[in-house]
Amino acid sequence: QVRLQESGPGLVQPSQTLSLTCTVSGGSITTSSTYWHWIRQPPGKGLEWMGAIGYDDTTYYNPSLKNHTSISRDTSKNQFSLQRTSVIPEDTAVYYCAGPGLVDMAYWGKGTQVTVSS
Repeated sequence: QVRLQESGPGLVQPSQTLSLTCTVSGGSITTSSTYWHWIRQPPGKGLEWMGAIGYDDTTYYNPSLKNHTSISRDTSKNQFSLQRTSVIPEDTAVYYCAGPGLVDMAYWGKGTQVTVSS
């Protein structure tokens, strides 16, 4: 069974960079036709898809978040990462990683709380 685990700091100061990593076990992020996503949920709001990285290293972004968001991967560690620069308090959310479908995300991590505050 595929398992995903988010990791990263729980507190980020405004204007700094938020960096999270998702470690995947039970499957490879380079398996053909797999896609690996970042989604977030701000307090009191719904889920927001941020972007994804494909098995072929192609990246996809939510147009409303693209300017300050990047997704990359480390195939040697079977991990993919999220970076969001110049964060503001509105970036406070629970961040999830998920996969492996382009649309059908059958597997999710438990989520990690990130708070943007000084």
